[in-house]
Amino acid sequence: MKRNTVKVLSVLTAGGLLLAACSSGTPNPQGQETPPKPSEPAKTDAKKQVEIFSWWTGAGEEAGLKGLIQLYKEKNPDIEVINAAVSGGAGTNAKAVLASRMQGGDPPGTFQVHGGAELNAGWVAAGKMEPLNDLFDQEGWKDKFPKELIELVSKDGQIYSVPVNIHRGNVLFYNKKVLDQHGLKAPTTFEEFFRVADTLQAKGVTPLALGDKEPWTASHLFETVLLGSLGPDGYKKLWTGELSFEDASVKKAAETFKKMIGYVNKDHAARNWQDAAQLVAKGEAAMNVMGDWVKGYFTTDLKLKPNEDFGWAPTPDSEGSFMVITDTFGLPKGVKDPESIKSFLKVLGSVEGQDVFNPLKGSIPGRIDADVTKYDVYGQQTIEDFKTSKLAPSMAHGSAAPEGFVTQANQAMTIFVTRGDVDQFTKSLQQAAAASGIKK
Repeated sequence: MKRNTVKVLSVLTAGGLLLAACSSGTPNPQGQETPPKPSEPAKTDAKKQVEIFSWWTGAGEEAGLKGLIQLYKEKNPDIEVINAAVSGGAGTNAKAVLASRMQGGDPPGTFQVHGGAELNAGWVAAGKMEPLNDLFDQEGWKDKFPKELIELVSKDGQIYSVPVNIHRGNVLFYNKKVLDQHGLKAPTTFEEFFRVADTLQAKGVTPLALGDKEPWTASHLFETVLLGSLGPDGYKKLWTGELSFEDASVKKAAETFKKMIGYVNKDHAARNWQDAAQLVAKGEAAMNVMGDWVKGYFTTDLKLKPNEDFGWAPTPDSEGSFMVITDTFGLPKGVKDPESIKSFLKVLGSVEGQDVFNPLKGSIPGRIDADVTKYDVYGQQTIEDFKTSKLAPSMAHGSAAPEGFVTQANQAMTIFVTRGDVDQFTKSLQQAAAASGIKK
């Protein structure tokens, strides 16, 4: 994977330069003062700053970030916070801007990055991150985060970022009133899903909401089909090269996904994930497969009540599996004030910080000692599920595979949703895997 990192970053850099040119942000948002003349004393009272770079600009995620920033400001009133968020689902735009800045020697103070391949095969392998073992030792965090979570943010014995949350990707959300009205229960298998979908479609209800204006949402749906079809162990073999994407089992999963696409809203290509979630919230569609940031959107933005307005279940045939996505923040090399950045990471990794952020975001805390009473019924159930389920990394969100594979997979997905050619699709995925260094 290391050999492909430079290729990936160079591709992202090109996109990032264009996006950066179009954005309102600049490498130094506060501007540069004119250097003092030799006869003038240099100013030493400049206010310290912490720049937080993310893609949290909407739904419950923005509310969670603002809550975290407010807590940090209360604890560090003398440090100015710059919220440098860039909009775009799953960080598609932010990652390009970030690549441009990192390659240009202008790293943000700290930035959002998914634990797993996105962090380790990308920024760590490229030598762009500082290890944080000293911070974890100082704060006593090594026994406060699950071992599996620390492994996702570690490489070669060094820890490189602080997890702020855990999201579950394999969740089927549904409108309870719609299913109840038609005497239906949430499907737990693919066979049940298609039976429920047929009934709903016959009644004039859109069975499955999808918003793949950005292709990652379709990739997200597909990876849950892979998880349900292959099981967590078989699914993970895809990312070690032990199982080919052209294997018959993967082609069968692709056929299942193709069949599911036949039950989505006709305007899916014009909608984003929030738009798709709104269809379920309004009762115009019955179900939506998405990560549990949808739960945060339902409760924080749309003010819906869990187990009353909406329900949830593991995606078909994935009971006992937990597709894990973790948002983390680290310390880039070359930042001007690393101690101020660490002061933010301390708040982000604290019980108080995680319990401010996650109930709004819809995620659960990364820490094992968080206050579960601060979480609603969904959060409490998910905390327990995480403890007992088999974990599987997300491809669509950068935990399972390098960024180069994710980019090519999304491109292949766009073509597949339109043309439906299973052989072409799985061949493209296998080619992407080979190009990204995914092999035995």
